Amino acid sequence: MTGTADAPELRIPRGDLLRSRVVSDVGTSLARALDRELTGYATLVPQETLLLESDARGVVTFADGVPVLAYNTVSDSGGPDALAELAVPGPYRVELYAVGDGALETAHEEDALRVAPGAAATELADDQALADRTRDAAPDERLDAASDDDGDAVAAFLEDDERIEAIREQARSEAAERASEWGLDDALAEGDGDEFALAEGGGDEFDG
Repeated sequence: MTGTADAPELRIPRGDLLRSRVVSDVGTSLARALDRELTGYATLVPQETLLLESDARGVVTFADGVPVLAYNTVSDSGGPDALAELAVPGPYRVELYAVGDGALETAHEEDALRVAPGAAATELADDQALADRTRDAAPDERLDAASDDDGDAVAAFLEDDERIEAIREQARSEAAERASEWGLDDALAEGDGDEFALAEGGGDEFDG
C-alpha cells in the first residue's frame, strides 16, 4: 500500500484472513482484535458513503490488539485525519488479517500515520468503554506518546463543516426513505426537521 509523493508511504505485508463481515458497528471488529490480541490489520470499506469512493479502503493496523496506524488509501491521508475521514455512517465491510510477529515493525515506525490507542474506538465506533479497555491494554510508551493526541481526530472532524453537513443530509435522506416505506411521511413532516429518531432492528453483525 503506497501513498503519493507528498504523503507518508504505508507498506504492510499481506496477512492471513481471519474474519470477513459486514458490520453496522465497527466496534465489534475492534473489540475482537483487542480480545484476541491481534497483531495484524483491518481493512474497512464503507458500504454507503457520500465522502469516499465506492472502492475506498481504510486500513487500521494493530499490535497485540491495540490500534497503531490508520490510513485512507483513497486520500492517502493517515493518522487522526484518516480516522476522521472514515468516520461515516455504516455499514462497513471489515476484514481482519493476522501477520507474523515483527512483520509490522517497519510500518509502525511511520509516526505520521500513528493514532492514539483509543482513537479508533471513539472515532469509528463512538465507544468510550472500548476506548478505555484499549488504553488499558496499550504499553506505557504508547500512552505517553498519545497523551495529547486523543482529541485530534475529533477536532479535525468538527472543523470540517462540509463533512458534517454531508452526513446530516445523508441521515435526513435515509430517514425520509424509511418513512416513505413505512407510510410515515406525514409524521416525519410534522417533526422538527433536524432531529429524529428511528429504531434500528437486527444484530450488529451478519455474514456478507
